[in-house]
Amino acid sequence: MGGHAADTFHPLRIAVLTISDSRGLDEDTSGALLIERLEAAGHHLAQRRIVTDDLYQVRAEVAAWIADPAVDAVLVNGGTGLTGRDITPEALRPLFDREIPGFGERFRQRSFEEIGNATLQSRALAGLANATLVFAMPGSPGACRTAWDQVLADQLDARTGPCNFVALLPRMREA
Repeated sequence: MGGHAADTFHPLRIAVLTISDSRGLDEDTSGALLIERLEAAGHHLAQRRIVTDDLYQVRAEVAAWIADPAVDAVLVNGGTGLTGRDITPEALRPLFDREIPGFGERFRQRSFEEIGNATLQSRALAGLANATLVFAMPGSPGACRTAWDQVLADQLDARTGPCNFVALLPRMREA
């Protein structure tokens, strides 16, 4: 279950997608936070985009990234709530070859410590699509901070034991 820890860090190429009808790059504090965190950890920003809460725009952007061998992982923020405009899970699920239910479970567990039962309204999720890791989290800076600092940072670090996602990447294309 999971790959074993390595002795050295292996940087990933990570794309960041913000889902918003109201934010541009200058106002995208959540996307900026994720980029700051991933670069501080030693990873590389592959690409960054902002798209509106449109199921097909979200799906098209993520589909392009999972088809690109220069992208190892995708971080999506926004659109995971319960309103009519929150379509991120519906946009992403058809792309997944496999879901990673532990991400959403762990995110909600860690969020509960910060926001209590309001975490029930989060539909954070993750999956594997064409050997690319895709993680979707709420769009608030606090939620992005929790997702990165308390869930993703160590699982995207090859040195984390007993297992991590990075060690699995070479094996994700196995038949």
